[in-house]
Amino acid sequence: MESTARSIPGAQAIARAARLLRLVTAAGAEGASLQDLARAAELSRSTTHRLLSALKFEGLVDRDEDSTRWMPGPELFLMGSVAAARYDVTALARDIVRSLAVKTEESAFFSVRRGDETVCLLREEGSFPIRSFVLSEGVRFPLGVASAGLAILAFLPDHDVDAYLERHPDLESAWGPTHRPRALRARLTETKERGYAVNPGLIVEGSWGIGAAVFDRSGRPEWALSLTGVEFRFGPDRMAELGRTLLAHAHQLSARIANARR
Repeated sequence: MESTARSIPGAQAIARAARLLRLVTAAGAEGASLQDLARAAELSRSTTHRLLSALKFEGLVDRDEDSTRWMPGPELFLMGSVAAARYDVTALARDIVRSLAVKTEESAFFSVRRGDETVCLLREEGSFPIRSFVLSEGVRFPLGVASAGLAILAFLPDHDVDAYLERHPDLESAWGPTHRPRALRARLTETKERGYAVNPGLIVEGSWGIGAAVFDRSGRPEWALSLTGVEFRFGPDRMAELGRTLLAHAHQLSARIANARR
């Protein structure tokens, strides 16, 4: 993003501000400290504070006076409400995500592709008392890391996958050797053959996930449904059952989205 911004006069500051907005919203209701935001954005504390102060003046972020943590501002809510009319399909997905959680007893999620990342839009808890908390609303992962992003990446055209891997040579250093290009490509192939992605505790040890792509009318994977839980709940026998249930719900949602946008 920074390299693209440098070719457009004035765009670098916008890119940095947008990065901070994403980090603040990803932090959720608890907010984020100036130090954490500066570190995650790879900016100095002074630059981070200057940008956040400008965003606060415009109402895009807010600062809690007691904790001094930064949180989403009221203008983001208003903007999001307007954008939802065009981009938000969570209303179509909500009952399907709930059904998935009820039938599997695991935590179920609905995520959307935003550029080279997935963003979790919905989380529905299952009834099984032991849960994984790797994913929640607003959390972002690069494509190919969590099961939702792996499912989406697997069903993109080959040239899009090649371009994505070229843009992100740091996946291995950030997420471990299982995300080096050769290993990731192997998992993408397995995902296409199986129909759904499997994340065998690669983000947090013992926390497993499976994901299935949800497609738009043109057949592009723009969303995903996923399930997460503890490892012993994802054994070979039950995995096949979970996969069939997940795919059935993903197909149902793809059809619903296509029909709603005719």
